[in-house]
Amino acid sequence: MPFIATAAWSIPKTVAQRFPETGTGLERYAAVFNGVEINSTFYRHHQAKTFERWAVSVPEQFRFAVKIPREITHDARLHDIGGLFDTFLNEIQGLNEKLGPLLCQLPPSLAFDAKTANEAFAAMRRNHAGTIVIEPRHKSWSSEPAKMLLQRHAIERVLADPAPVWPETGFDKPPKYVRLHGTPKIYYSSYSEADIRRFGKRLAEDSWCVFDNTASGAAIENALTMRDLLN
Repeated sequence: MPFIATAAWSIPKTVAQRFPETGTGLERYAAVFNGVEINSTFYRHHQAKTFERWAVSVPEQFRFAVKIPREITHDARLHDIGGLFDTFLNEIQGLNEKLGPLLCQLPPSLAFDAKTANEAFAAMRRNHAGTIVIEPRHKSWSSEPAKMLLQRHAIERVLADPAPVWPETGFDKPPKYVRLHGTPKIYYSSYSEADIRRFGKRLAEDSWCVFDNTASGAAIENALTMRDLLN
């Protein structure tokens, strides 16, 4: 079963009946889904004990995808990030075996620069051998040199919708990570059952599909639909 998830674990009232009535928000969410994407790490630091608490509150097979901090991707813009990245790894180590992919989302203004990207990915790989996925938003990342560099460091491309860099047709094998932001209105629009079924067919057993159309509450509803279709 692929990892079907949403960005964060807020449960809207419209689907509350699909989840247990008792427990924390995360515990109720994890009783239904097998993964979640932590976005709050992009904006701020958390204490190590927070991640430890989250890890022990979910089932054994549950996994957390974690978004890399903006101070790495947006402020430093991938320059000289070794120390920042190691601090990030130390903070999330409490997730232990429940740590899933690390998500590196780049700002739309950050063009591909081979030297900077190579140094950044090498710094990430010095202390982290797990899955790292990247969602750039500048067209220059669609170039062949960019793809080759990602392959060299085993950084997986995110299949995003909308797709500013890599179109859905540009993936000839199941993507490791799908990120659905909502179309046509990003973060708001709900997906049709036909679209959910189409994306679901692209997933492998170890793929992630994260619904990020959370602003309207559609993410949970869409994720439940995909979960039902794939079960």
